[in-house]
Parts: sequence; structure tokens; C-alpha cells
Amino acid sequence: MTTLSTILHNIADLLAYHPDKPMLFSSGLFWALFLVFIPVYSSIKSSRVKMSLFVILFSMFFYYKSSGWFFLLLLTTSLVDWSLSRVMVRMKTRRSMKLIAALSIVVSLSVLGYFKYANFFLWNWNAMVEGNFQLPDIILPVGISFYTFQSISYIVDVYRGSVKPTETWGEYLFFLSFFPALVAGPIVRADYFLPQIRENRRADTVQVYAGLWLIIIGVVKKAVVADYISQYNDLIFDAPGSYTGFETLMGVIGYTMQIYCDFSGYSDMAIGIAAILGFNLSVNFNLPYRSKSLTEFWRRWHISLSTWLRDYLYIPLGGNRKGTFRTYLNNFLTMLIGGLWHGAAWKFVFWGAMHGVGLAVNKMCRPFTERFDGKVWFSVVSWTVTMIFVSLLWVFFRAPSWSDSVEIIRTIFSDFGADHIIPFLQTRTLWVVMMVLIIVSHSLPGKWYESIDNAFVKSSWIVKFIVFVVVVQLVIELQSAEVSPFIYFQF
Repeated sequence: MTTLSTILHNIADLLAYHPDKPMLFSSGLFWALFLVFIPVYSSIKSSRVKMSLFVILFSMFFYYKSSGWFFLLLLTTSLVDWSLSRVMVRMKTRRSMKLIAALSIVVSLSVLGYFKYANFFLWNWNAMVEGNFQLPDIILPVGISFYTFQSISYIVDVYRGSVKPTETWGEYLFFLSFFPALVAGPIVRADYFLPQIRENRRADTVQVYAGLWLIIIGVVKKAVVADYISQYNDLIFDAPGSYTGFETLMGVIGYTMQIYCDFSGYSDMAIGIAAILGFNLSVNFNLPYRSKSLTEFWRRWHISLSTWLRDYLYIPLGGNRKGTFRTYLNNFLTMLIGGLWHGAAWKFVFWGAMHGVGLAVNKMCRPFTERFDGKVWFSVVSWTVTMIFVSLLWVFFRAPSWSDSVEIIRTIFSDFGADHIIPFLQTRTLWVVMMVLIIVSHSLPGKWYESIDNAFVKSSWIVKFIVFVVVVQLVIELQSAEVSPFIYFQF
């Protein structure tokens, strides 16, 4: 009896929310639960109602394990948005519809603003008036930025008439809470995803194996590469000025690669899991570090966010339709808001603003630089300049504070010694190998990746099993003491 009680207690504790142990795609608990989820899901897939209810319940539990009782906030948000969308389409005048849409957007942004930006604005106000009042202890719900953008795009699309509002709250809740994309994207668009829910198509063998391959790639990127190279990067960013310029530069380059592997690895796993369930999520990363301009970089990096900002912010601001100056200004404002979306701190505002300036300069120089298109030397120079610009700005993204960011950059340019290169290569050999592999992977032709994907899909089950075992062994051998949260969980 005591043993049974202990087992039940351990199971209950395992399924309970622990703030220091959120559920991750790279954790063993998720995959254990997913292995239970899959056969049940497959058995009820033919019934769209049962399938939807089951996925919603699992998504709510997944979010509970990631963010605790904030899953109730997600439920409330979805109910308010859905109700307002139903009211909006019943309005007889365009003005009334616009008021309802505005109300929904204001509500969504107010909730996001309270949890994410209240302390930021209060801290700045406190500094301006030299006050000493205590800031409230506000916990940021995981993924609130992502599902807020999804809810806004849904309302806007319904208002524009490009999407019909869902007939039931359950269908909308399925769209907003779909667990593969819930906490860190890709940001799902209603016009792309809702038809898939209604079609309720079962994944075929090719889609399942393609999804499995994406999951394997995502695990390698996150649990093998990103988590390993982060151990050195953290040393540099946690103690600015304590290392030489060369060592600091390696930490900056390391974080540049880490954030790509971490975030794109999550996206790969999310897209792969969705594929196994019979759903297609849009590609979120397309080898961004092969970009030869900042404009190209943002077409390849976090594609679901950059296209969202383009369609729901840049174009409504006027896009490039109101003259050259307004085009540059709209680019700047879009990236400025994009930076603030990433975090409530001035360093994120600066990060976004500098990307806005960079895009404006890129467009401004285009009439001059386009005459050199196709020349090898120009491609090399353009890639180098783009990577330096992106990498230095990642410093502000990662460093704990503005002053730490400045100190890291100062150290690189003031204390660089070539005599540290050989000792570094000798002591950080595996770290360097991983960095080289990431760079090489960006230089390979896209057709090579398609060939590798197809080869895995068509391979025998023995080959798939061997690949799986090798990846698991790599994770075990290289993992740190604890499973590291995904970087974009904080946004």
C-alpha cells in the first residue's frame, strides 16, 4: 500500500507544474507523454470533434507544465477574441466592425503590456521622478508574445474579410493553443491553419518520416550543439571584461551560432511534431547566416515574425507606397517595435532600432551596390559586413545589461591578442568543430538538404533506428547538468 501511494505521489509530482522545470521539447518527460498521446490521437483522428478536444486538452496540459495556471489566461484570451470576432461579423457598418476589431486588439495588447512591459515603464518612470516605490512582482507567461500576435492577426484577418470566423470556440482555441507552436512559434496564421483543422487530413508515411527527420535535426541543433557551445558562451557573457579580446570574440561568435541552433532547433521540432499529427507549419528559418544583406537576413530569420511584422505593421504604416523617406521610417518603426516585442529593456529597443537603421541603409545603398551583383569579391564583402553587423547586435540581445554589452564590444576591439588563438583551439577543439560545421552547413546547396531528407524518408527502419540511437547517445554524452530552456521561452 505504501509503495502504491509512493508511486501515485511521484506520478502526481511529475505531472505537476514546477517553475524551475518547464516542459520542453528536448526533455524526456515530453517525449514519454507524446508516446502515450500518439496512439490515442491516431485512434480518434477520424472524428474531428474528438481529435480537436483531445489536442486542446493536451495543449492545455502542455501549457500548464510550461507556465502553470497561466493556461487560464490563454483560455480567457481565446474566449474573448472568439466572442468579439463573432460580434464583429454581425455588425452592419464598417465603422462598427473597426471598433470591435480595435477593442479586441487593445484588450490583447493591454494584457501583453501588463505582463511584459509594466515593470519596464514603471522602472523608467521611477528613474525619471527619482521615486523609490517597489516594482510589482510580475511573472511573464511563457509564449504570451507569440499567441498574442496570433490572436491579433486572426482578428485583423476577420475584419479584412480574408478569414471567416470559426463557428465554434473550440476550433479557435485549437488554432490558438496548438501545442507544437504554442510557446515559441512559429507564429501560425489563421488563413493557413484553420483550413487544415477543417480538412483533418491524416499524415501519410512520407509526412511522418519527414516530421521525424525534422525532430531529429531539431534535437541535434538544440540539445547537442546549442546546449554544448552555450557553456563557453555563458562564461564570456556572465563576466564581461574578464577575458581577452579574442576569447570574448569567440563568445560573441558562439552566441551568434547558439541562438540560431537553439531557436531554429525548436522550430524544426515544432514543425516536425505538427507534421506527424498531419498539420503543416510554415518554415521559420532558411539558412539565415548565408545572407549577403540585412534585407536578405530578415527574409531568412524568424520568417513567421518578420512576415507578421510586414503584413500587420509595415504595410499598414504605408510600406513603400508613400515615398522614400516614409519607406525608411516605416522600416525603422517596424524593427523598433520588433525589438521591443523581444524584450522589455532598452537594449532590445536599441537592437531593433539598429536593425531598422541597417535596413534603411541597405535600401539606400541598393542603387549603387546592385551593379556589383554576381561578383565574387562583392559577395564575400557583403556577407562579411552583414555577419559582423548581426553578430555585434546579438551582444545586446544576450548580455545582461546595456553596460555589459558595451564592455564586451570594447574588450574585443581593445584587448585582442593573436597569441591566444592556438591555446584556444587546443582547449576548445570540439567547440570549434561545432562552429565550423554550422558555418559549412550554411554554405551547402539547398538541394543537398532535400536529398538528405528524401534519403532518410526512403531509408529502411534499421537506418532510422541507428540514426535515432546515435542522436540519443550524442545528447547523453554532451548534455549539461540540466536541460537548458529554449532562449525564446523568455519572449
